[in-house]
Amino acid sequence: MVPFMEAVEKLRGSFTSTSGIRLEPRPLFALGLAIFFVAYVFMPNIVSFALSLSLFLAPLWLPFMLVGGALILWLTLKRGEFIANQKNVLLEIKPPRNLVKTPLAMEAFLSSIHLSPGESNWYVVWFLGGVRPWWSLEIASFEGQVHFFIWTRANFRRIVESQMYAQYPGVQIMEAPDYTRFIDTESDDIGGVWGADFKHTSEAPLPIKTYIEYGMDKVQKEPEQVDPLANLIEFMGSIGKGEYLWLQFIVRVHKGERYGKKKNKKTGKQYTWKDEADELVDEIRKKTRDPYIDPATGEERPGFPNPTKGQSEKIAAIERNVSKLAFDVGARSVYIAKKDKFNPVMITHMIGLFKPFSTEGWNGINSSDWLKRFDDYPWEIGAAKLKRLYAKRLVEAFRRRQFFHDPFYYGIPQDKVMVMSTEELATVFHIPSHSVETPGLTRIQSATGEAPPNLPT
Repeated sequence: MVPFMEAVEKLRGSFTSTSGIRLEPRPLFALGLAIFFVAYVFMPNIVSFALSLSLFLAPLWLPFMLVGGALILWLTLKRGEFIANQKNVLLEIKPPRNLVKTPLAMEAFLSSIHLSPGESNWYVVWFLGGVRPWWSLEIASFEGQVHFFIWTRANFRRIVESQMYAQYPGVQIMEAPDYTRFIDTESDDIGGVWGADFKHTSEAPLPIKTYIEYGMDKVQKEPEQVDPLANLIEFMGSIGKGEYLWLQFIVRVHKGERYGKKKNKKTGKQYTWKDEADELVDEIRKKTRDPYIDPATGEERPGFPNPTKGQSEKIAAIERNVSKLAFDVGARSVYIAKKDKFNPVMITHMIGLFKPFSTEGWNGINSSDWLKRFDDYPWEIGAAKLKRLYAKRLVEAFRRRQFFHDPFYYGIPQDKVMVMSTEELATVFHIPSHSVETPGLTRIQSATGEAPPNLPT
């Protein structure tokens, strides 16, 4: 990680949003070379001295750079080989029409796949390239027909199926072909591609508005049932002929990579979202202690805690959130339309896709990156070419279901990687009950099951 790189990226983004001038790496590199040559022309002695000093000190800094770069390349190579050798499967989940389940069932399912084999020791990581498994929870709409999928390693298929049947006895699970491969986004038939990733609007331990806040932790009467996921499914089911909308949540067990090499000051272990939660709670508690002046000495001293109702609720929400199992989550959405079918209004809806789950003062989910980074100013030179390149990479990233490893890896720290509890994740992805009556939602007519294995033959 280059020092101050995060601050430089924020400054670059702020400059682009205010001026409309995009600072791409290649033009900046060319500008740097130009400045170097100009400096050499006007100040040859100073530049020569700086180069000589750098070469003289090379034995001190060059080995660290070479060894560090070599280790990164080696780890990338071994991980790439390991990932390429894994067999994956895409499973479609079809709910029955009479399904009566709350998101609590999905939370139980997610807890069952909170598994992290593959990184048991340094040899497995550095020489075998082992990485812990990740899953992709997907909702896809094909011209208004909404389907639910789970992408997983083939050797985890039995776990996924058994745990899904345990929580949703009436569902039908079947292996499906990869729908992302059926559309060639670079063909002449495609009229447009747009997409974005999603990230939290605040610190990770602060929860979004979950199904418990909506009262869905218990089965309600049908007129009273409020499912925030219904808004998303209804939107995905509203697209027309020649339009496709994909959404995925790529998840893995949270171990703290989002925070880089930061350590817990007390234990010396990897800093995780629980440590961040402790800091947030301490910060809120400090605000609840109003200072007062000691009448005897005139000194200012901290007063007794006097939290407001909002502060108490926020502390309770943080503590409840981090008490549950946590996943690293990468969320991504893609909209594809054929010629003369691309609807720009869809972009507005996709940007605010997770508004029903957002809460002022707590946390929310907002879109970022990929095609959203373009402001469409008329002076953005080469923007059309860059859009095509980003659209191609976006679709490829979706097809690979990758978010945490090369070649679709953002680096550490990763503010684009969300950390979500099983409760939060079950809120944004669960099998909807029969109260969600979207016409395009694919359901089976009745529950199906296999014959008992002990039948006489």
